[in-house]
Amino acid sequence: MTQKLLLSAEDLHIILFRLACQLKETHGNFENTLLVGLQPRGVRLAERLLHILTQHYKVPNVQLSKLDITFFRDDFRRSDKVLNANNNSMEFGVENKRIVLIDDVLYTGRSIRAALTAIDSYGRPAEIQLLNLIDRRFSRHLPIQPDFCGHQVDAIQNERVVVCWKEDDNEDAVYLVNK
Repeated sequence: MTQKLLLSAEDLHIILFRLACQLKETHGNFENTLLVGLQPRGVRLAERLLHILTQHYKVPNVQLSKLDITFFRDDFRRSDKVLNANNNSMEFGVENKRIVLIDDVLYTGRSIRAALTAIDSYGRPAEIQLLNLIDRRFSRHLPIQPDFCGHQVDAIQNERVVVCWKEDDNEDAVYLVNK
């Protein structure tokens, strides 16, 4: 197994600030906007963006929820492996809100479809946008595209994109791993 560094800690820092800036430009004071991080890996990205928005761009009252999509996935019954769901933390209503779904890597689009289905359980938002750190743009199975994208990667099927966060993996980096 080989790995290639795609994004360094400095690259990630720049991308995160750019994404936060784009969110601020689009959503202003976030009065009617809710950030929703997909469990587990999208939550770390959402938390980082929340920190930048509140601490650096001084946006007050940005709301963040954490959504688990385990049992909304189309493949959750196709494996003998026991699935461990994460805790949902949908503390804010989505009815008539602008939702920004946040996940680390957009690959086939199936996780996002599951997230859209899961969001329906909480009400009907006015709008849903998608923010991804990495877009594997030529691997889509569904017609889903990000509204906000940190970096695009052209990877072949036997390659994986691995996002590392300092809090979880002791470094901020993105790698392309050949299986």
